[in-house]
Amino acid sequence: MHFTSEQRLDDGVLEREFTLGEIPGTLWTPESAVPVPLILMAHNNGLPKGDPRLVARARHSATSGYAVATIDAAGCGDRPRSAADEQARADLRRAMQAGEPADEIFESLVGSLVDRAVPEWRTTLDALLGLPEIGGPVGYSGWTAVGIRLAAVEPRIAAVGFFAGGYVPRAQREEARQVTVPLLFLLQWDDEGNPRQRALDLFDAFGTKEKTLHANLGGHTGTPWFEVEDGNRFYDRHLM
Repeated sequence: MHFTSEQRLDDGVLEREFTLGEIPGTLWTPESAVPVPLILMAHNNGLPKGDPRLVARARHSATSGYAVATIDAAGCGDRPRSAADEQARADLRRAMQAGEPADEIFESLVGSLVDRAVPEWRTTLDALLGLPEIGGPVGYSGWTAVGIRLAAVEPRIAAVGFFAGGYVPRAQREEARQVTVPLLFLLQWDDEGNPRQRALDLFDAFGTKEKTLHANLGGHTGTPWFEVEDGNRFYDRHLM
């Protein structure tokens, strides 16, 4: 892991950009004399690690005593996209503009992103846990499809918070039964891009015995800020 820049923000959080091979990432750490728990934070469906909503959540969690890391996994953010990625995105735009069903296109696009993203998240986790300022345990927050796969295969993940707004491929809906760590699931009741019943069925499928559903009125990007604060309390219970 190579740190390429760092700055101390006005809230005391240290923000550092890093590269790990071809993987670019950002790490936020609080001022602390002891190693702190880690939250891996991913944005839905390949949006960039610098998305303002993700950065705001990350900084808030860092001021609450957590190290927070995010990456642009393969095909996400500014990383190069394959010809298949570009074709799937073009097909998706065309289908949505025409009002045509898009589930099979999402299957191809998101399924491929998950398959490539999870190994890079695990590689990043290996490197982060080697830093003296990070001690674990480890939580995950954000992109549901990636989080399901990561929680199913990565025993170091101790708690997960998922946003129900992104498309979840059939494979990850099946893998949801393998998620057995504590779970907080955020649902926007009027999400225009994610049928409500599909999200409720997914919540029912998770295998954990400790799962909580928070539903709020509003569309896809309308998650209230107090859910970020409630999310930190969730991680306090399971990571601190």
